[in-house]
Amino acid sequence: LSLQVSSGREEMRAKLLKLVRHLCNAWLLFASRGSSRIEEACDIYARAANMFKMAKNWSAAGNAFCQAAQLHLQLQSKHDAATNFVDAGNAFKKADPQEAINCLIRAIEIYTDMGRFTIAAKHHISIAEIYETELVDIEKAIAHYEQAADYYKGEESNSSANKCLLKVATYAAQLEQYQKAVEIYEQVGTSAMDSPLLKYSAKEYFFKAALCHFCIDMLNAKLAVQKYEEMFPAFTDSRECKLVKKLLDAHEEQNIDGYTDAVKEYDSISRLDQWLTTMLLRIKKTIQGEEEDLR
Repeated sequence: LSLQVSSGREEMRAKLLKLVRHLCNAWLLFASRGSSRIEEACDIYARAANMFKMAKNWSAAGNAFCQAAQLHLQLQSKHDAATNFVDAGNAFKKADPQEAINCLIRAIEIYTDMGRFTIAAKHHISIAEIYETELVDIEKAIAHYEQAADYYKGEESNSSANKCLLKVATYAAQLEQYQKAVEIYEQVGTSAMDSPLLKYSAKEYFFKAALCHFCIDMLNAKLAVQKYEEMFPAFTDSRECKLVKKLLDAHEEQNIDGYTDAVKEYDSISRLDQWLTTMLLRIKKTIQGEEEDLR
């Protein structure tokens, strides 16, 4: 088996070397910059890139796709150039996340120039995800989700825009940018409550907005809950609204045990995710802090 694997690798290397020679010859052939020669070179680079992908040489694949993209730009083939930059970005994701972002930005520039804003938005999301998972730069992830949301809104893709905005709100709250998160949750919640299909999710957005208000100030949260109940009467009977009211009472009474019991009761039926747990712990600390101040 090991001999077969070794043989397969050698065969792959031989094919790659052959393609590299083709590339060198191609450059010599299209020195006159005739379009047919450039097209031929584009094809060779694309084939080389795919061979590098098969060999899991991601950086080489990315570089070859970039070369193909640059040649397509010489031919004014914008769509093909953008496609190759995206291919390069996908290859670089596995080896060099920052270079993947650079390639995707080149693709986005071409797509926006062509008026293809929905596709551009999709690639802004890809960049945001790289910042989330690979480079761990949440501020930059937020910026790209916001840009994607703007493009989706411009194309009347409100559902896709809202998905991006909810990601922004999630991270904004984690970064203690509570007012920004509140505005998004209220905007998306108001939009959802007017839709028969999305009405059920409105309570979740108003719940999250109320918790963000709570992190700013208890009175803010109390007034917000009253506003949400007036706007969306179904919110009143929801478990989420009842929990916030119990938390407000516990906070007012400086009752940490009551606060903890209310959260446990809610968690026993609807499991708390990481975001909710973080927000609820932050609010709990404000009670503990005030208790200590009174001593």
